[in-house]
Parts: sequence; C-alpha cells; structure tokens
Amino acid sequence: MNHLTFASLSLKPALLDNLATLGFKVMTPIQAHSLPAILDGQDVIGQGKTGSGKTAAFGLGLLQALDVKLFRIQALVLCPTRELADQVAKDIRNLARAIHNIKVLTLCGGMPFGPQLGSLSHGAHIVVGTPGRIEDHVNRGTLMLDHVRTLVLDEADRMLDMGFQPALDSIVERVPRNRQTLLFSATYPRQIEQIADRVMRQPKLIRVESKQAESTIEQRFYRVTDQKHRFQALRLLLLQHQPTSALVFCNTKLETQQVADGLGQAGFSAKALHGDLEQRDRDQTLVMFSNNSVSVLVATDVAARGLDIDALDLVINYQIAHDGDVHLHRVGRTGRAGSKGIACSLFGQREQHKLAMIECDVDPLTEHQPLPADEVLQCAPPVPSMVTLLIDGGKKHKLRPGDVLGALTAQGGVQGSDVGKIQSFDLRTYVAVGANKSRVALKKLTDGKLKGRNFRARLLR
Repeated sequence: MNHLTFASLSLKPALLDNLATLGFKVMTPIQAHSLPAILDGQDVIGQGKTGSGKTAAFGLGLLQALDVKLFRIQALVLCPTRELADQVAKDIRNLARAIHNIKVLTLCGGMPFGPQLGSLSHGAHIVVGTPGRIEDHVNRGTLMLDHVRTLVLDEADRMLDMGFQPALDSIVERVPRNRQTLLFSATYPRQIEQIADRVMRQPKLIRVESKQAESTIEQRFYRVTDQKHRFQALRLLLLQHQPTSALVFCNTKLETQQVADGLGQAGFSAKALHGDLEQRDRDQTLVMFSNNSVSVLVATDVAARGLDIDALDLVINYQIAHDGDVHLHRVGRTGRAGSKGIACSLFGQREQHKLAMIECDVDPLTEHQPLPADEVLQCAPPVPSMVTLLIDGGKKHKLRPGDVLGALTAQGGVQGSDVGKIQSFDLRTYVAVGANKSRVALKKLTDGKLKGRNFRARLLR
C-alpha cells in the first residue's frame, strides 16, 4: 500500500488534527490495510500481534461513525481482561480528545456495581468492558444496547480461551443486527472462524504477518541404540530446547504411560494421554497442557486426534510412526501461528525401514544429528509458567468464567493478565493462573464466594 499516512484517509478534521498532535503520522500495516474497510462500514477481521496498532484502527473507525449529539451507547468494545479494557478506554479517549463531550465508560468485573450503575444513569457514547460484567448489566436492564452501531471484539482468541463464548453469544443477541462488527485477534483458530460466521456479514479478513520468516518445520533425526538410550535422548532434547509446550508421540498406550512416569520422576512436568484414561482424567490432562500448566504431553496418535493446540514449540517422535502420513500429521502440529517449528525423531536399528516412508528435506539415515552433550543433563527441566486451580462447580451450578475472573481480580486479588484459560464443564471449572500467584488466587476462591455460594477449590499437581 503506497499511501500510509493518516491524512490519506477520509477522517474528520478534528481526528486528523489530534492524530498529528499525538505524533501519529504513518499507519502501521494493520491500520493501513483495515482502516479503509472499517471507514467504509464493512465488517473486518484483523489478525495481528499485540502492539500492531489495532486499537487505533478500530478506535478511529468507531469515532468516525459516532453521532456526538445522540447521547446513547453507539459503540461497544469487549475485552478479555480489566487491564486491557482500561487501556483501550484510555486510548480511545486520547483519540477522541479533540471532539468535545464524548463520554467513554468502562464496565469490568471485579469492580463494585454501584458506581457503574451511577455512571450508566448519566449515559455514554462508548462502552468498553469485559464480557461477564457487560452481560450482567444487560440482563439486569441497566445497560441498553439498542443504539449500538459498532461492536468490537478485541483479542477475541483470548476471550474464547478464557471461556467467554456463552457471554459473547448472549451479548451479540442484544445488539442490533444492522451494525458493523470488528473482530481483532492475535491468532485465527477454528473457534474464531466459527464465531465470525455467526455474528459477521461478509467480513474482510486482514492478516498482518509478523516480521518473522514464514512458518517452517525443521526435521531432525537422532539414532539411538536401545530403550535406555532412547529415554536418555528424550531427556537431553527436552533439556536442550526447554520448551513451554512439547508433544511426545509413542506408539503404544503402555509406552506412553511409562515415558510420562519416567519424565515425572526425572523432574519434568509431564502427563500421559492415551485410550485407557477415564474421560475426566483425559479432560483434566488436556486442560492442563493447553493452559501451559504442564510442559510435556506424552500421547498416542489415537488419543491426540482432535487435539486443538497451536502453540507447540517442539514435537518429538519417541518412536517412528508406522505410517508416513501419520508422521506428517505428527510433525505438522508444530510450526504453527507464524513461528518456526522443530520436530525431532528418534530411531533405532529396527526402525530404519520406516524411515523410507518419511518425506522430508533430509535423509534420516545419512544426515541424522548427534544428540546434545551429556552436560545438558545439569540443566533444570522447564518449569510451567502457569498452574491450574480446580473449582468444584461448573455449568450446572450456573458458574460462568466471568464469575471466576471477577472473583480473582476483585480488590486485593490478582491482575487479569495473570489469569489464563478458564474452562467450564458441567460440575467443575478449571482456571489457569500465573505460578507465582497461585496462593493468592487459591485464597480468593476459597475464602470468597462465587454466585453467592462457597465452592471448594484446590491446586492441581
């Protein structure tokens, strides 16, 4: 795109003048590609990393469409956390400061209802908030969305990760159909595609790649002599790469459990996933791996089917797959979301015939690599950044992710940025929090109330 200046856009003079005073001269890629469509009234899906300038993109769009004389809520911006909502509201106020009498209101969980009710009674043009609290106000009749012209879902992927899908659906039903919907997300998983199909009208998809090289998968092969050497090789590779999330494939259920147990005894945060697990244990294992409470998942191919986790740093084939297509499926689980992927495969003498089925850029038999030096064994295993808290209450108790987030971030609690995925099942809810905030978070849940009730909560190991 040749014209990257804001002056090339059909913005209100007051907005352009204010952008100049703020030092906004050249548009970022996501602004340059999305703003023309946004200003034209189209629905837009913008995919870009944090810091890409998306807030200014949708902020300018909703301010351009605003009728200041109509003192009704005309724009609704939904964010996953209170901290992000506060920052977005601040940014919009800065963008709007040259236009008089624009009122931006923030409504988030973890804050008292009283002051929010008072602010709502005085009216607003733009509301920025978290899904749980917005839904509460809508259900109470204290927030009317009849005049909303622009609906923004900011960091939509994180909102879905945190379990806000039901709240989002409820809110969207209350917003006029004849509206503009803008969805911004760092990633574009299937859930985003599905929600876009439901709530958007022929959206224009804007993908702004990071400056990294295109996603590529580097395959590396390592020769092992026996089972003891194979397990030693696995430890060496995990210690060398220090992955946040690694998926280790085994060919049998028995070996899967034995490898996971062995890694646990060696100090790794590891869980097994195979067909002999009870459904509850399977759900819990997947929850802990997907929310970064467990670093290593050891799985069979059958158990890993349907595993929807994009951000895998490393895939290790503990044993070579029996089929070439299965091998490709395994290694294809890394190198997603715009990052480079590494897939390591261990093979012994009896597995050499299987290597002929594998299509890759290297010849495993002649170009296999040496294993890391034994000195790597002195390194400590990677420690997960998150822990999982289990709450003995779920959907059947009408316990929602917004209730959990609000309880955790209430006065004296944890920051919203320290809260990860919140996943609800019928009778239990899992919430990921930063490992250094586990005690504070557990105390907030055990000492406080959720939906006016006390629920048991405990830390999963």
